[in-house]
Amino acid sequence: MTNAPMRPVALWTPVIKSETRDDGTILVWQDEPLGAYPTRITDRIDHWAITVPDRVWMAERAMGEEAWHSVTYGELRDRVRAIGQALLDLGLSTERPLVILSGNSVAHALMALGAQYVGVPSAAIAPAYALVSTDFGKLRGVQEQITPGAVFCDHLEPFEPAIKTVFPDLPRLGLDGPGLALSWDDLLATPVTKAVDAANAAITPDTVAKFMFTSGTTGSPKAVIQTQRMLCANIEQVTDCYAYLRDEPPMVLDWAPWNHVAAGNLMFNIVLYNGGTFHIDAGRPTKDMIHETIRNLREIKTNWYFNVPAGFEMILHAMESDPGFAKHFFSEMKLMYYAGAAMAQHTWDDLKRVAVQTTGEEILLATGLGATETAPFALFQSDPQDSPGNIGVPAKDLTLKLVPNEGKLEARVKGPNITPGYWRNETLTKEAFDDEGFYMLGDALRFATPGDPSKGFFFDGRVAENFKLQTGTWVSVGAVRAKLTDALGGLARDVVLVGDGEEKLGALLVPFRPEMEKLVTGGAEMADAELFAHPVLAEVIAERLGAYNAKATGSSMRVPLAMVLVDPLDLDKGEVTDKGSVNQRAVLRERAELANALYGDDPRVIHAKRP
Repeated sequence: MTNAPMRPVALWTPVIKSETRDDGTILVWQDEPLGAYPTRITDRIDHWAITVPDRVWMAERAMGEEAWHSVTYGELRDRVRAIGQALLDLGLSTERPLVILSGNSVAHALMALGAQYVGVPSAAIAPAYALVSTDFGKLRGVQEQITPGAVFCDHLEPFEPAIKTVFPDLPRLGLDGPGLALSWDDLLATPVTKAVDAANAAITPDTVAKFMFTSGTTGSPKAVIQTQRMLCANIEQVTDCYAYLRDEPPMVLDWAPWNHVAAGNLMFNIVLYNGGTFHIDAGRPTKDMIHETIRNLREIKTNWYFNVPAGFEMILHAMESDPGFAKHFFSEMKLMYYAGAAMAQHTWDDLKRVAVQTTGEEILLATGLGATETAPFALFQSDPQDSPGNIGVPAKDLTLKLVPNEGKLEARVKGPNITPGYWRNETLTKEAFDDEGFYMLGDALRFATPGDPSKGFFFDGRVAENFKLQTGTWVSVGAVRAKLTDALGGLARDVVLVGDGEEKLGALLVPFRPEMEKLVTGGAEMADAELFAHPVLAEVIAERLGAYNAKATGSSMRVPLAMVLVDPLDLDKGEVTDKGSVNQRAVLRERAELANALYGDDPRVIHAKRP
């Protein structure tokens, strides 16, 4: 932890209570109740349209474009009411919802809110299911589960093969493209009748607001029900935590896809709920697109910034070479939030160092825990930390239940932000909850400070991912993956652990090419296979493995064997989600031959050096 003062920011001051049962089960909750929240998330549209009609709600621009194209809160209300009327005219309903096959855009947002305004659920589907997938299998699974009544795409032409195959009879809505049932101008010009107000008034806390699909890393994606109660309670929980947003409306620049819950619920709704402004970032945390994110960050002063650890690391490189950019980035910043993967210690330290060098103050950097089924905000850490990983304490009105499970504490949660289940799937719904109605996250947690829940918790792996070595020693997969990824110093964006039933652990490394290129002369011009197999790179990995193992305690932590994955992870096979999260079990299933090769004499295997 730095000696610099923390930048003042109004956050919650949770009072934590706990109870330990005779069987070792621990319950943790906040003592104070959650404040009031509306029945419908779209009530905030009506509120802001009256109070700040000229404030910009959302803005976008294409990559390289100069001007931002924006919609005010007053315009937002008019447009969602017209779209809602059009969807009612098309006969859409809970049984015939709207499918959105589109990246983030103002039009996408308007369609989703237009549907919600009249009680019609929407389902934002990962565009990759239509554009990257070769068999449209996951898209077919979506169609079968929710039986949609219309499909929206910003630009229909790229999606034409998928729509013709999976949704051949649905009305097509969009800005342009073949076979439009209604043009965009027609949608926005739809005359609004009393049916819109009647439909809006009929919405209850139990009305389905949207369907969100889990990433489907083990088969077809599941349709997670998101009710109005879930969305409204969860955003009040978020605002209770980030209390400064009540007086300082969120200014957000974000790229993360809305078909995922962190961006599609938390980021999207925190802006709407608190009357902020959402700038859609056309950039991405990739080598070829991060420049767009940085260009946007040079213009937009955010007061709450969200990204994956790899994105923060890329932004760091730009700030270190341009102090002016760093000054702009941190000027209004109150909180930086990372998710999607574990953050390396060096990234954590560098972010704090640059913030202090630039502003003289430490700026809160934190993460939390959530899931699609929790809407997603469940736990959050608001106390300054000297290392990454503390996911914090439960939100108000949420009870965390920790159940002893093979030497670990399995996490379960109950509260108003928890899904009632999976659409049209009673079996999966029943399996997801215990006999007290707690949703079973499948994650294990450990106390940050033993016995003191007020100090927060650390993620301790997925319960189903852990395995035993030949000796019978359990391996905490999540903890080792995070520590090893950190020890590799940015060369891998994630690792997959191997060793079930073996004497020792091995790892398949998911490469982070930008860092690898720096180590090899001419690396930027090399093909993946040549770069990843380069002896200089192998030597550095061997040294870093050795340094990691020297500090590891026991066979369940030491990783003497590694191999760099050359072929990209496969979305269709469930090895990775479209936002880049790596699925341990799916990779092991699909790459069993490589996993086995770690224990032979394959020349691709890198052996840790002895320090």
